[in-house]
Parts: sequence; structure tokens; C-alpha cells
Amino acid sequence: MTRIIRLLGAALGALTGLGLLLAQESPFERTGSPVPLVLIWVVAWIAVGFLLLPYLTIVPAVWLLRAVQEMSMAEFATAVAGFVVGLLIALLLGLPLSVLPEPFGRYLPIGVSIFFGLAMAGLSVAKREDLVAAVQAARLFRGSDAWGRARGGETQVIVDTSAIIDGRIADIVDSGFLYYRLIVPHFVLEELQRIADSSDPLRRGRGRRGLEILNRLQKSGPTPIDIVDDDPSEAGDVDGKLMVLARTRKAAILTNDFNLNRVADLQSIRVLNINSLANALRPALLPGDSLRIKVIAEGKEAGQGVGYLDDGTMVVVEGGAKLVGSEPEVVVTRVLQTAMGRMLFAQARSE
Repeated sequence: MTRIIRLLGAALGALTGLGLLLAQESPFERTGSPVPLVLIWVVAWIAVGFLLLPYLTIVPAVWLLRAVQEMSMAEFATAVAGFVVGLLIALLLGLPLSVLPEPFGRYLPIGVSIFFGLAMAGLSVAKREDLVAAVQAARLFRGSDAWGRARGGETQVIVDTSAIIDGRIADIVDSGFLYYRLIVPHFVLEELQRIADSSDPLRRGRGRRGLEILNRLQKSGPTPIDIVDDDPSEAGDVDGKLMVLARTRKAAILTNDFNLNRVADLQSIRVLNINSLANALRPALLPGDSLRIKVIAEGKEAGQGVGYLDDGTMVVVEGGAKLVGSEPEVVVTRVLQTAMGRMLFAQARSE
């Protein structure tokens, strides 16, 4: 595409150079050898067109496309509405300005249109939240889910490698609770591929399972998934790149990495932690509740036994070391909530 634009620029440059020569008396006719100077003149215009046209067409277009892609739905909608309002204001002002003598009557309406269009677009984007709130308060636009997400500024969720390998993301997406657009950076995909190619059989299996889950979600999942090439060079590791990308796109991070969660919280980046969601959905067992638990091993402290609920919650049974291999009825005595999850302490019910 760039090559075609450059060739087109060279052709336009040649036509411009020849047009300038034909539009007025050529200054080279007074010289002794006008033909070489004319050739140099045309070649110079060809070079100018060849070099400048991409910067006047492709570069601004790419910048504009990236800027639009990074805008939320609310920012884009308010920018378009503000631009239209600015053009209407410029139209009202341009009519009296057009009757001014030349050259003011010709150029002032154009300048006023550009100024008010861009100014109103910028002001409407800056005040987008107040504008959306005013529209909703006036009941002109009710309950739009897209506007609600756009107003929050988080229409995208960047997926971490740990969330893909974990596998529960597929169930969350299929359930319909995660309806934001999922963004998978290319550097996350590369890390996932390195894990899948690992010499460690366990890591290799987890990596391949993650690739299969991602492929399934991309083909048949209800939530759109985009693979993006954004790779922030100022950050060295994957976690740092995720946080830079989240700030740039005004997005949240989906992960189950405890350390990434803590660092992102310190930088005021929203994190959707799968482990936190699982903890919130676990059954609320309180001291005094009874349940049956299979004691599978001895605990760290003397006399303790350890078992697990179906959701992975650890249950420490006091005096349960002698009950290893059995499934006694226990009474919950204490519930301990830690950053890594919930832990229950129980006492075997006496017969």
C-alpha cells in the first residue's frame, strides 16, 4: 500500500511541476540550457511527491484509526455528536462571514468550521460522562448495556496467561457473566506457546490445554476475542506489559496471579481475579454448621487431619490424624479468610 501511495505521489509531483511550468512563463527560458533545468525541476517535484504523500495520507490515517480503536463507545459517540454540533454552529456563523470581501469571505468560514468542529468534539469527549448522565436522566436513552459499559470506560478485558492456563475462563465465558470484549496480547500468546513447548511434561500439558481453550473460545465462544500486536517496549516482563497496556486501553486485567493482582491494585488498575470470584461463590459455611469431609492426610500440626471440599476449600480437622481415610461428620469451629482463599477449621463430631 505504501509503495502505491509513493508512486502516486511521484506522479502527482510530476504533474504539479509541469503544471507550474505551463501555468506561467517559465523562468528557465532565459537561461542558456533550459531543458536540463526543466528536467531537474520536474525530478525535484517527483521526489517531493514520492517522499511527502505517505505522510499526508497513510500516516494520518493510521494515527486516526488507532485513536478511534482506543476510544470507548461513549468517547466515540460523544465525539461524533460534538463534531456535528460544532459544524452546525460554524454554519450559522459562516453565513454572515461569507459576505465579507475577499479573501476573508472565502477562508474565514472554512477556518471557523474546522475550529468549532474540533473544539466541540474535544469538549464533548472531555465531558462525556456528564453528557451520558444528562441523556439518561432525561430518559432519552434508557438502559443501554453498551452505553453502561462505555460510561465505565472498561469495554475491554486483557487476559493474562495464568487465566488462560487455569481453564475456568471457558466456563465463565459460557455462563454469560463475562460479556466484555476479551483482548489477548501477542506477547501473552508467545508466553503460552513457550509453556506448551516446555520440556517439563506438566508445564507442556498445561500450555497445550491453554491453547486449546483459547482456540475454542475464539471459534465458538459467545464473547468476542481479539489477538492484538500491542507490545509496550518500555516494560520488560509480561506483567509490566499487561499493566501498561491496561492503562493505555483503559481496560481491566483478567488473571488469577496474586502478585499481579496486588501490583495492579497499587496502580489503580481494575483486576478481575478468577480466584476471588471462586471464593465469592463458595458456600457460606459458618461456625456450628455440620458437614461430611473425607480426611485424606495428616495436617502440619500434631493430631490434625486435612480434607477438601468439592470447590477446593481446605478443611483442617482437629484430632483428625487418626481419621485419615475415613469420612466423618465434622462441625465447623472457625472460618479463616486469607488472601489465597478460605480455610475451615472443624472438630469431629463425637458419636
